[in-house]
Amino acid sequence: MKLAVYSAQPYDRRFLDEARHNFAIAGIDAVYFSDALTLDTIPLAQGCEAVCVFVNDQLDAGVLAALHASGVRAVLLRCAGFNNVDLQTGHALGLFMARVPAYAPEAVAEHALAMVMTLNRHTHRAYARVREGNFALDGLLGMTLHGKTVGIVGAGQIGAAAARIFHGLGCQVLISDPMPLPQLAAVARHVPLDQLLASADIVSLHCPLMDSTRHMINAASLARMKPGAMLVNTSRGGLIDTAAVIEALKSRQLGALAIDVYEQEACLFFHDHSSDIIADDVFQRLLTFPNVLVTGHQGFFTIEAMREIASVTFDNLACYIQHRPCPNLLPAGIAATSPAPTPAASLNAAPANTEAASITPKK
Repeated sequence: MKLAVYSAQPYDRRFLDEARHNFAIAGIDAVYFSDALTLDTIPLAQGCEAVCVFVNDQLDAGVLAALHASGVRAVLLRCAGFNNVDLQTGHALGLFMARVPAYAPEAVAEHALAMVMTLNRHTHRAYARVREGNFALDGLLGMTLHGKTVGIVGAGQIGAAAARIFHGLGCQVLISDPMPLPQLAAVARHVPLDQLLASADIVSLHCPLMDSTRHMINAASLARMKPGAMLVNTSRGGLIDTAAVIEALKSRQLGALAIDVYEQEACLFFHDHSSDIIADDVFQRLLTFPNVLVTGHQGFFTIEAMREIASVTFDNLACYIQHRPCPNLLPAGIAATSPAPTPAASLNAAPANTEAASITPKK
């Protein structure tokens, strides 16, 4: 069988090849393409029965239909989120579609903490200063996290890991999630989203992207946040209305922003643009704020997580080849996420993936 791997970086090839060589079924030929999956790049999968894709690859109705017409019968997502997949079309075509529902959730939770610590104590700016021989402390004042209130929005495996980490630092942890979470009662208190926003010094998002959560952080929800609070997003860029966040930063309503994801990241992240002119004015505006920290979707990027992703991906492929039940199939009966925001929505609808949500899909 021939497998086309899209959006493949050198590290993807390293870990996927490692897993493939340990794979119990012989005869799997993987071909790697740095190109993202789009209608234009479907010909790269010619002769392939399966494709392997990542978070920013296009899997809308047109792409899925064209893949099927070219002979592809299996779509393997090496990620948890599937908001980029038209599930109805995929199931109507009879495609085998599976994901990696969870991988080293502590990796993303730890990255969220790292971003909070970096932004709060200005270590990124201090590093640059010291390299230039500047040891002045003006402008580097932070706050002690012990005793502060941290709000975790979405308490799936990653959110739960983040709750435990912040509780371990001596923070008061609030959680907003559609489901009761008795297993976290010892480390966090379950509250409505509005109460969390009004009380938290730090708000960390760990939600799936779906119609009810798109732009859940918008002008209205930002106005309800505690003035001067920090907002952290290591989940999906579409959870945040970036234009509204910029206005909140300008008015000082929002004290700081740390993001590992961005709504228009598909054209930017995972590639070197250091010699290019970045035409995204909104993204460029974000980078002008001294109280904004951006990383390029690296929260998942640990050795353990990469090995887990590769292993589960090939386990899913084995299920397809051997015609046996696969626990990681994408659910049926969910429409593709629409681009329209739902300003009043919080987390009142069922989440759609277990990377960030505690409910089995109905991210």
